[in-house]
Amino acid sequence: MPRKLSNALTPLAVKNAKPGRHADGGGLHLLVKESGARSWVYRFMLKGKSRDVGLGAAAGPGAVTLSAARDAADALRMKVKAGIDPLQERQQQAIDALAAAQAAQIAGITFKAVAEAYISANEDSWRNGKHRQQWRNTLSTYVYPVIGLLPVADVDTSHVLQILEPIWKAKPETASRVRGRLETILDAAKARGYRSGENPARWRGHIAQILPARSRLTRGHHKALPYSEVPAFTGSLRQRNATAAHALEFAILTAARTSEVLGAKWSEVDLEKRLWTVPADRMKAGREHRIPLSPRAVEILETLEPLKKSWVFPSDKGGKLSSMAMSMLLRRMKIDVTVHGFRSSFRDWAAECTGYAHEVCEMALAHVIENKAEAAYRRGDMFEKRRRLMVDWANYCARDGAAGAKVSPIRGAAA
Repeated sequence: MPRKLSNALTPLAVKNAKPGRHADGGGLHLLVKESGARSWVYRFMLKGKSRDVGLGAAAGPGAVTLSAARDAADALRMKVKAGIDPLQERQQQAIDALAAAQAAQIAGITFKAVAEAYISANEDSWRNGKHRQQWRNTLSTYVYPVIGLLPVADVDTSHVLQILEPIWKAKPETASRVRGRLETILDAAKARGYRSGENPARWRGHIAQILPARSRLTRGHHKALPYSEVPAFTGSLRQRNATAAHALEFAILTAARTSEVLGAKWSEVDLEKRLWTVPADRMKAGREHRIPLSPRAVEILETLEPLKKSWVFPSDKGGKLSSMAMSMLLRRMKIDVTVHGFRSSFRDWAAECTGYAHEVCEMALAHVIENKAEAAYRRGDMFEKRRRLMVDWANYCARDGAAGAKVSPIRGAAA
């Protein structure tokens, strides 16, 4: 029976050992490579398997001495006797250390940092600069003061409510958008592994159980003029020679949105073809929209054409007309409606007074077809049918007897 080794090595032997494995006893070995590199290894048997655990270098800077290697081997030997696998323990320690490091890193990632990263990554896909600015403005105004510097992993329902409750009833539209943006950013944080669990800004089954639905609050409906009163109103507009009046009548005749009308450029207009093409980047749906122009709409443009500035409806200062110009005109005329509301007037008239198909009327308003299957098969834009529709609308707006119709003024307005 071979003699059992115990403390077989000496510091000098460690220094001069040739390449190979040299046993010191008790499972401790010195490994020497052909390059001269030296390291300590503890070999143990557990559950019938032989395994090696490295104990560090035996030479060079930070080398483990023979005495220290023996102490380390003794400590591991005690663990093996207790049924502990030193290799598995070391692997678990490495995993725990990595998790702790990641947790520390995540703890330093603030909500604002995630929000700014999300905006930077996605803003190029948003339809216009105003939308990008609204994201930044609402977060800066309502969100960052509360949770901007808070670790995104720590944001909970109490923080979300702290943001939303002060504005939920006073500014329902803004509050709804803020909540949606909170939910989006927190979802992005979870996708990146910065947080876990349910989204505290989720509406269904969560915030909806705490805050009243917007339908129960005062909502920002666009006040519309009954279509029966539109001819009288357009008749009064024609008595005014202001750019705002021309722009408003043009908006009514084309059923276009305020931003589309005010941003119209002469490069988009083809008077010969009686066509106005609004580019995709100025459309809410992000798709180019061809608008047929009625004779009266063309007449308005021909009135403005001698000015021939870049903008179809220019301001006195040379830029485009102010976004408030048409609204202020309505106020001066003591008409309690919004510019956008005339789109509703048009839609009501088309539904109740004409036989045009639903799809034609919706396309005239540049609405997206909600039915995805139908949208996939519909390639055209029904342009010629829409042309007839817009001509009929213009004729209705200029119908005989318009002067005798009455337009409801703003209640309580000063004379």
